[in-house]
Amino acid sequence: MAVEGGMRCVKILHYVLLLAFFACAVGLMAVGIGALFIFNQTVSQGTASSVLPVVIIAVGAFLFLVAIVGCCGACQESYCLMLTFVIFLSLIVLVEVATAIAGYVLRDKVRSEFNKDFRQQMKNYPKQNQTDLFLDEMQKKFKCCGAANYTDWETVPLEPKDRVPDSCCINVTVGCGVNFKVKDIHTEGCVEKIGAWLRSNVLVVAAAALGIAFVEVLGIVFACCLVKSIQSGYEVM
Repeated sequence: MAVEGGMRCVKILHYVLLLAFFACAVGLMAVGIGALFIFNQTVSQGTASSVLPVVIIAVGAFLFLVAIVGCCGACQESYCLMLTFVIFLSLIVLVEVATAIAGYVLRDKVRSEFNKDFRQQMKNYPKQNQTDLFLDEMQKKFKCCGAANYTDWETVPLEPKDRVPDSCCINVTVGCGVNFKVKDIHTEGCVEKIGAWLRSNVLVVAAAALGIAFVEVLGIVFACCLVKSIQSGYEVM
């Protein structure tokens, strides 16, 4: 009876963790979609760094499906489903670890690609397509101008000449970038500003990732307990 009662408690905790898995899966997909939108605007497609958001989305979707398998396995007390849940959840943990390592290894390459593609987007700025709206929003949000600094705009054929986008101005008004004075614009480049912002949020992202990994490891432990109980022929209510 003690074992049966203990397994009943583990089963309840398993359901609680499954709710956490569903929440984590939705969170991962949301983060991946947001990151993919940013990379689509600033980094060339097909590069190693632009693949990372797709991996995050795929992991989130897969985690959602695995959570469904775990829920069905626990409800039906199915040995095969629970064992499948353990194997797939273990694979997810391994993929997340590999993604984290890849992100760390590729951090310099990501910055280099972002710098290159930001400059390419600057060249497309005069075409007045979605690129100009995106760059204006980036420069206003991060209070920056150009890739390395405001002088990068000198190589872009803006009209009239010798101007910067109005979004570079400290106080943004129509035409403020024409005949500008350096003291009236943001002089720092966006690549470094955005990089600094990302670095400042690394600890938050790392803490969230560790939390998700911890929950997944707990899920594997509890699922293994249920698998062992089912295999031993105990009735788990």
